Amino acid sequence: MNIIDRYIFKKYMTTFVFTVAIFIVVIVIFDISEKLDDFLKNKASFVDVLFKYYALGSVPFFLNMLTPLINFIAVIFFTSKMADQTEIVPILNGGMSFNRMLRPYLYGASIITIFTLVSNLWILPETNRIKVNFENVYVRPHKVSTNKSSTHMQIDSNTYVYIDNFDTKTSTGYNFVLEKFDGLEMTEKLMSERVVWDSTINKWRIENYTNRIITGLKEKMDKGDKRDTTLDMRPRDFEVYENVFTAMTTKELNERITKEETRGTGMMTDLLLEKYKRWVTPFAALILTLMGVALSSKKVRGGIGLSLGIGIGLSFTFLVLNQFTTMFSLKAGFPPLLAVITPSLLFLVLAIILLRKAPK
Repeated sequence: MNIIDRYIFKKYMTTFVFTVAIFIVVIVIFDISEKLDDFLKNKASFVDVLFKYYALGSVPFFLNMLTPLINFIAVIFFTSKMADQTEIVPILNGGMSFNRMLRPYLYGASIITIFTLVSNLWILPETNRIKVNFENVYVRPHKVSTNKSSTHMQIDSNTYVYIDNFDTKTSTGYNFVLEKFDGLEMTEKLMSERVVWDSTINKWRIENYTNRIITGLKEKMDKGDKRDTTLDMRPRDFEVYENVFTAMTTKELNERITKEETRGTGMMTDLLLEKYKRWVTPFAALILTLMGVALSSKKVRGGIGLSLGIGIGLSFTFLVLNQFTTMFSLKAGFPPLLAVITPSLLFLVLAIILLRKAPK
């Protein structure tokens, strides 16, 4: 990088870090004011709230979620300030093309994108787990359902399971039914009052069961008080806590998706949305950086305030559009991948248009 590149890159990174710090402070203050009553009512200690919930949980979550938009606002702020101080015109008049001037911006945006991607795939699931576990104990314990009802699950190509009610706290299912098929013919049907997960042997204990075994035209009934068996399901498959998928590691998420393809419990859309967001969202920083430069590289009569106002407006538009496509996917069957990439694609088209109209 030459002197101008280093100058722009330094301004970019320092403004980004400063903007991140401001946003985090504001968000934490608002979040504390909203949840203070819950912290006091559920007797959360000051140390746990400060270090465990905010430092290790909420701050990484908010930082990751808002990084593309914070980056967008930071780019608009320092670029419009450079334009207002007539710094960009001499750069372009000195022989550097507009496209060449974008290089330090792309360097900075690439660093932010890579950092966000690494965070999404490996760091954030761990911090989200801390955040979700803390919220389920100290913020909204009364809102967390520990029971999942009427669960149908296919655990392999020939075996189907039904559980009327599952308590995630005790890892106990009630009114358990297991059916095995050979093609279209049922070969076995087991019904039990309770099924309990035994973590010491990693098996399910079936209690008070009746097993009907069918061989052609013959049937055999088997009854018993207790029986241990191995099934391809775990208590976590019945978790219904809010944001439980965000607390899964990438490996756990992929394994859950693979199992869901067979089981069909109705969670596939949520799982795919979480997976695609981890991969796609970081690249929004690159798109919004290009848009920010195009919007703010020209000196305007309204000064920095006008460009900053437009940037904040577009940031909220991006958030609303993201939320809209997500809900459209969850409620109306819109493909999860399209739901995740549509906001970025629309803003990429807008960025290209603005870049073509930017002063050269």
